[in-house]
Amino acid sequence: MSDIPPDRLTALEAAAELARLAALIAHHDRLYHQRDRPEIDDAAYDALVRRNQVIEGRFPELRRPDSPSLRVGAAPAAGFRKVIHALPMLSLANAFTPEDVIDFVARLRRFLNMSDEEPLALVAEPKIDGLSCSLRYQAGQLVQAATRGDGAEGEDVTRNILTISEIPKQISGDSVPESLEVRGEVYISRAAFLEMNQRRTAQGGETFANPRNAAAGALRQLNPAVTATRPLCFFGYALGEVSAPVAASHHEVRAQLARWGFPLNEPARLCADAEALLAYYHEVEALRPALPYDIDGVVYKVDRHDLRERLGFVSRAPRWAIAHKFPAEQARTRLKAIVVQVGRTGALTPVADLEPVTVGGVMVSRATLHNEDEITRKDIRAGDTVVVQRAGDVIPQVVRVVIEARPLDSEPYRPPEHCPDCGSLAVREEGEVVRRCTGGLICPAQAMERLRHFVSREAFDIEGLGEKIIAAFWADGLIRRPGDIFRLAVKDRDSLTPLRKRPGWGDKSARNLFEAIEARRQMPLDRLIYALGIRQIGQATARLLARHYPSYDTWRAAMQAAADREGPAWQDLTNIDQIGPAVAADLLDFFAEPHNLEALDDLAREVRLTDFEPPVVTVVSPLAGKTVVFTGTLSTMGRGEAKARAEALGAKVAGSVSAKTHFVVAGADSGSKATKARDLGVTILSEEEWLALAGGAQ
Repeated sequence: MSDIPPDRLTALEAAAELARLAALIAHHDRLYHQRDRPEIDDAAYDALVRRNQVIEGRFPELRRPDSPSLRVGAAPAAGFRKVIHALPMLSLANAFTPEDVIDFVARLRRFLNMSDEEPLALVAEPKIDGLSCSLRYQAGQLVQAATRGDGAEGEDVTRNILTISEIPKQISGDSVPESLEVRGEVYISRAAFLEMNQRRTAQGGETFANPRNAAAGALRQLNPAVTATRPLCFFGYALGEVSAPVAASHHEVRAQLARWGFPLNEPARLCADAEALLAYYHEVEALRPALPYDIDGVVYKVDRHDLRERLGFVSRAPRWAIAHKFPAEQARTRLKAIVVQVGRTGALTPVADLEPVTVGGVMVSRATLHNEDEITRKDIRAGDTVVVQRAGDVIPQVVRVVIEARPLDSEPYRPPEHCPDCGSLAVREEGEVVRRCTGGLICPAQAMERLRHFVSREAFDIEGLGEKIIAAFWADGLIRRPGDIFRLAVKDRDSLTPLRKRPGWGDKSARNLFEAIEARRQMPLDRLIYALGIRQIGQATARLLARHYPSYDTWRAAMQAAADREGPAWQDLTNIDQIGPAVAADLLDFFAEPHNLEALDDLAREVRLTDFEPPVVTVVSPLAGKTVVFTGTLSTMGRGEAKARAEALGAKVAGSVSAKTHFVVAGADSGSKATKARDLGVTILSEEEWLALAGGAQ
């Protein structure tokens, strides 16, 4: 299935593929952002994310609660004070082919409703392979530095940043805003990296895999004196939050950064169209070996800031920028064994356990094999010599077997008939591409994965309840379902072996855990919905549901009322924009299972679930609180921009017309939605009337 193009996947194949991609990307997120020890390079990782995005684009109803498209990076590492970014530090969407770049420019023009003749300038820059960092200046003085972290929250590395001589500690001049945030990349040059590794080898120390790992490790040293010994450099590439405008375009911002003393990632170029962007890409690709630092591609950004504001963001990335990545490499190694992992939904995923091999400077020791059909198609066997690829549709991926090197005693792979974790029967239903454990809640792998998801950062965010601790508490019978977490302190008081007396624990660590749990006894509805780990219910979908059903009681009653899957409650659910029948069905399947309802009721008795609070709308608008449906073609702006504008003004955008719809905006060639609106007596707005409402905010 890994070789099947996204546009040829069936819905069942797509669901299985998204499950595999989510688990694999999360694994690499942890290695890259928290441990600074990636198994794959950025080009390989980004290609994996790209496949996930394309499949989600075809099957939006299959988006998972743990989808990589709903997060940026990983949670900040322990040991540093956390910093909330005033403006999120988001990642970029990726392009891999010339067609991707051409499509990117075409999407920009469609969204902005620009003709091919209207100028649309973009700035092209090298993409440095380093660690993103935010520098905050007050009255020209550097006062704080933070890593990107998960995009919303990073690590305070101010003391370490102060050791980098290239970073201005103070900037002056009439153009300096009172509050200024400069964003850029911390990196180590190739020459300095080689010299540092040679020195560490001579001293008998461990060498770094690549310059990016070395830079990340240096910046995260708890002792800034150690950081000072590492040859860190910095490039400034953008502004974050500023108290006053600095420039009207990105190329003007770059010029101002240079005047303030920040090194820039060069060469950069102002380009007028996709053809110019691609010419720049090939020039930089040719220059790549001669550059003194590592780059993994180039970045294209819309130059004008006013156009950026119109374009806005989608999921975890801005619409106005994209990274065009360079291709990666392949290598040969021996496949020692095929092991099977059990996921949260019971899916059994075969994984290749490889003899570690270096590909492009990064060590790879594992690769997903996707499913048994893929293994059979490629005839992959334990003991085989295989070609491993770190870029493409599946990463890291076993591309093929070197048949001529196959051992004489090799045997074909036989899929397990029982779950390796609980021993329950493992079955493959007709039409499914994955084999699943039938153990359900009795399967430790599934139950523990659900609990790990429940306490994860984007869910209940209970600090101190990591994978190992959950596994230990599960083994001791202390937790079996989410509500048990909130009874741990009571159980501990009555226990003959309290937590503080266990190996690795003490009074302080036990107290910290119980305090962290207690701090999460109040939780907003959207985070509860996401924390339940319902299939296809990610953060974005959870927020949509919470916005539509603002209270827990309302949401639960509506889900039970929709159980017939045909009445008004079902219609109301599927009318929510971006929630189709498939997502709704998975949601109702959760409520149809008595064990799930028991666990939900049990949790509700332990915590206080607060109503969802939508983002505060700071404008006065006649659209606030109204439900709007768009149909037909708009001539003044693209459909995406129109929806974004409506939501910014406090409206709810629905996908279909119902009696609860307030306005239907009908553009050219509007069809059945406009007809239904007339039948229901819903107000129909022309594009001019819509613009009058949308533009009338104060």
